[in-house]
Amino acid sequence: MFLKVLGSAAGGGYPQWNCGCSNCRRVRAKRRLFRARMHSCLALSDDGRSWYLLNATPDILAQIESHAGLRPGPAMRHTPLAGVLLTDAELDHTIGLLHIRESAEIEVYAAPPVLQALQEHFPIRQILEPYAKYRWSMARPNESFPLFGGRVTIDPFFLGCKPPRYASVREMESSARSPWVIGYRIVDRRTGGTVVYAPGVEEWTEELEQQLENADCIFLDGTFWHSDELRGLGISALAASDMGHIPIAGPNGSLERFARLSAYRKIYIHINNTNPILDEGSREHRILRELGIEVGDDGLELEV
Repeated sequence: MFLKVLGSAAGGGYPQWNCGCSNCRRVRAKRRLFRARMHSCLALSDDGRSWYLLNATPDILAQIESHAGLRPGPAMRHTPLAGVLLTDAELDHTIGLLHIRESAEIEVYAAPPVLQALQEHFPIRQILEPYAKYRWSMARPNESFPLFGGRVTIDPFFLGCKPPRYASVREMESSARSPWVIGYRIVDRRTGGTVVYAPGVEEWTEELEQQLENADCIFLDGTFWHSDELRGLGISALAASDMGHIPIAGPNGSLERFARLSAYRKIYIHINNTNPILDEGSREHRILRELGIEVGDDGLELEV
């Protein structure tokens, strides 16, 4: 199967429009070791002709145009985009659905609470109904489903129970173990190639460890380097855990665990604009490189 990283940044993109941190200033100045990034999104295909996107970002139109295989064919109205797999209900992963509404026939998979949120709190489903033939399908943890005529199997798994901010207080209080955030284990049934996409990880659990075992390629939550990254910069009082992410470094971080995994490609994705790993000359970037871990980059293409 074929994979294209269409975007590698966390919410807000990189540079973030209202951010003057050192990373954002350097990328605006076009410094050599700093490259702009679009919101985190992965494209998946088994034959290079039909594609699914993992999340639909505010950058979706630019992301489609940036890769020739995703652009329309010779027909007057045609798209190789078959559908979208949502990992959560966050705005930076769902707003893109509004941008591809022009008479499109798109299949959208999402966890049950996410589908409900997109019907009630952020009513994309209701808004899109007059414009496009969207098919909304459940992606329940531990219930696999086929794509591309059964040649690829998708295994959703639980990653977290944090709802988006726009969800009601009542739902936030009753969301324990409700799968607001899921990852996908993707298996090519012909080659056995296995990819895991997990851009939002609330906690490193035994369940997550099992999903990551024996994968060939892993895209993992790399939002923050430090737990208190935003606090240290005076941007927010929130810690990484308050925002539904484990940090890379620290005693409860992902770095050491990620380094021990056997996957031949280990890639951090969904990287916040404040994260020092965006500086290719930084100590943090060097640590990852020495451990055989990559920093996800827009335009990266793989075959698994």
